Amino acid sequence: MNEILNLIWITLFPLLELRGSIPYGILKSGLSWPVVFVVCVIANILVIPITFFILDYFHKHLVKVKIYKKIIEGSIERGRKQIEQRIGTKWEFIALALFVGVPLPMTGAYSGTLIAWFFKLNRRKSYIALSLGVLIAGIAVMLITMTGAEAFRFLIKLI
Repeated sequence: MNEILNLIWITLFPLLELRGSIPYGILKSGLSWPVVFVVCVIANILVIPITFFILDYFHKHLVKVKIYKKIIEGSIERGRKQIEQRIGTKWEFIALALFVGVPLPMTGAYSGTLIAWFFKLNRRKSYIALSLGVLIAGIAVMLITMTGAEAFRFLIKLI
């Protein structure tokens, strides 16, 4: 149970997310890979509604501050127009899923949710795209970790 809680805490850490929790789970925790995968992916998907809630909550209170309102409202409108010009509204779903699905620093559920919130993307579609992206990232990190671990074990045996 402690190792599952460790996986959840690592997954909830914004800079690590799946990129930190899955390798930890596979290489260090002693848990089976299906358990590691399911726990980490579910924990990372749960970040999405929590992050939306926090962003909505703080925005609701900060929008009363004149300078914040001016900066944010202007940025949102400019950013939304740029996104629509560059990728169009029909590609938002795929772009968001792929952005989150690429397991690189700063491309996880937190930043994807921030992007969806900032550009006022359809919330329902965003949940689905973000969850799909988390699933893609989870599979990629799992494959990379397991392949790397096996390659390392093979090299150790050769030495």
